[in-house]
Amino acid sequence: MRTQRSVAGVALDDQGRVLIAKRKTGGSLGCKWEFPGGKLEPGETAEEGLRREFREELAVDVAVGPNYATGEFAHKGVPFVLEAYGVELLSRRFRLNEHERLEWVPPDRLAEYDLAASDRCLLPQLLNVLGSVVPNS
Repeated sequence: MRTQRSVAGVALDDQGRVLIAKRKTGGSLGCKWEFPGGKLEPGETAEEGLRREFREELAVDVAVGPNYATGEFAHKGVPFVLEAYGVELLSRRFRLNEHERLEWVPPDRLAEYDLAASDRCLLPQLLNVLGSVVPNS
């Protein structure tokens, strides 16, 4: 079975907090928290996919930075690779199209949230990287 690629965006505010989003009720990931992002479309680069996903999910544009973490998981028997990239929000006028809530969370509190398993597998790498990342000003 072919491995699918997904991307997640890790946005930081000026206090070093991470943006996470709570999915709307319903579906297999309903009410789970996640880093915004999703599946890449055929031929799409990680940067293109993240920009598209942030526009679709939150109606904001982003500038995509470095890869922070990579994890593997399976969803409904399909293997996935999830790549998390640092993103800079070019706007903060969010429109919640697929989520019911957003929160800015200190990195050391991310594990307290009911994260989707795919996003949770990124935490060890992310926490290591975020300790050395300078917040946006």
